[in-house]
Amino acid sequence: MQAFTDISTELQSLLETVHHIRKIQKGSFLFQEGTKANELYIIISGKIQMSKMIPDGRELTLRMASEGDLIGELSLYCSAQNHMQNAKVIESGEVAVIFKNELEKRLGDDHGMAIEFMKWMSNEHRKTQTKFRDLVLHGKKGALYSTLIRLSNSYGVAADNGIVIDTPLTNQELANFCGTSREVVNRLLSELRRNEIISIDKGIITIHDLDYLKVEIDCENCPIEICNIE
Repeated sequence: MQAFTDISTELQSLLETVHHIRKIQKGSFLFQEGTKANELYIIISGKIQMSKMIPDGRELTLRMASEGDLIGELSLYCSAQNHMQNAKVIESGEVAVIFKNELEKRLGDDHGMAIEFMKWMSNEHRKTQTKFRDLVLHGKKGALYSTLIRLSNSYGVAADNGIVIDTPLTNQELANFCGTSREVVNRLLSELRRNEIISIDKGIITIHDLDYLKVEIDCENCPIEICNIE
């Protein structure tokens, strides 16, 4: 189990339920919405984009999962036996595979582990709820501003001229986080650049006025463990 030494404390007790390790390749899907959900996964290395298709055919990116994250958990104790999200590999790596029925049994037998798992799940639901809150209350603009704030919390690096989001992103990828079109994101980003709130260089975004973004969406200054993109 040496490979798991760096994962979050909340997931340490799940390691005893790991069945085997699986390699994942960039561009492939670990699982897709509607497919059979018999397994859960802890990410050892790599990065996975969790998303859902919305009725009009657009893709809504819900989070970026990385080392130490558990994915596939929405199928636990659920009568529906199919995955409710897509898990696309965007950076090759490895995942630890846990059989769903074995984990459910372990949680039933180990009340301490079950409580720990419930706390973790509650935290994950809060992340999703705050993201949808920003989208519902403030529309497409709010969704983008919220995404930029979350990105700054996850990948932001302090610089003399602001906060550099230290991972390149295309406008389409930003649109997927917001559940909107690339054209809408292009327009909103252009407006932010024109007002010198942000600048963009080769896909790297620098936020010059984070407070402006927060004020525009009535930011509640949630803790970083809630307000992030992961």
